[in-house]
Amino acid sequence: MSLPDAFHDIAKRVNNWGRWGAADELGTLNLITDEVVREAAATVRTGRRIPLALPLTRDGVQTGMIPGRIDPLHVMVQINQELFGPGTVACSDDAVTMGLQAATHWDALPHVSHSGRLYNGRPAHSITPHDGAEFSGIDKVRHLVSRGVLLDVARARGTERLDGGHAVTPEDLDAAEELAGTRVRAGDIALVRTGQVQLCLAGDRHGYAYPSPGLSIRTPEWFHARDVAAVANDTLTFEVFPPEVEDLWLPVHALHLVEMGMPQGQNWDLEKLSTACGETGRYAFLLAATPEPFTGATGSPVAPVAVL
Repeated sequence: MSLPDAFHDIAKRVNNWGRWGAADELGTLNLITDEVVREAAATVRTGRRIPLALPLTRDGVQTGMIPGRIDPLHVMVQINQELFGPGTVACSDDAVTMGLQAATHWDALPHVSHSGRLYNGRPAHSITPHDGAEFSGIDKVRHLVSRGVLLDVARARGTERLDGGHAVTPEDLDAAEELAGTRVRAGDIALVRTGQVQLCLAGDRHGYAYPSPGLSIRTPEWFHARDVAAVANDTLTFEVFPPEVEDLWLPVHALHLVEMGMPQGQNWDLEKLSTACGETGRYAFLLAATPEPFTGATGSPVAPVAVL
């Protein structure tokens, strides 16, 4: 089943292929310039640091819906082992097996494809079993620090958690931007709060997964107009689930990653950040969110920190 004309119409309006050259592999992260980072650093007033990652645990957010995307399995491979003989310093080591998109993470640009293509027009078959993504793998993102802006859609709508299945619209983003008291600008990282992660934190992983609020297919044009560098939210699927258009699965993923070249993140815990921003009336901050540099990977866990 081919993608509908409405999808392709939006794709043409938000497409960034060639904008930073035919060889580009970073997409909208090119918008994070030295000047943007200097201005982001200037938002720090108190130095308060708020972690935004969920714990890496075998009882994580995954429900088994996506094969192979397993929650972290942590094992000890040595415990107090005296490697250099009796009475010497002893070492303990760990190992982890997990899906790279299992917990709080970034999706790299080749995480999805459509119509046989990846970002910047590269072929989808450039992702191979042994080497992973030939282009735009998460390892290309060597640093990710910028101004973060919390778009607290739930609070802007007068609730602590949006209803399952609520499609976040451009109008919702406008209202959250007004609440934030700052305009989202080029190079920013937008964090969209729905409140859905509250279910995850309460141990209801199935309720967290479905039905879920998330971004509407109408929102990529909003982010494109503001030249946003990256977007993350507090849901498992990122976009509204079940989909707002019947049988049109992951259209926002395709528009962001393939057409715009804009990374997106899921499973971010924005609850403490929402409280802090509400208390201070400040919704912009320095955000440090560099992914782990797995070579050729289409995503990576991340432990983001907002500095107020």
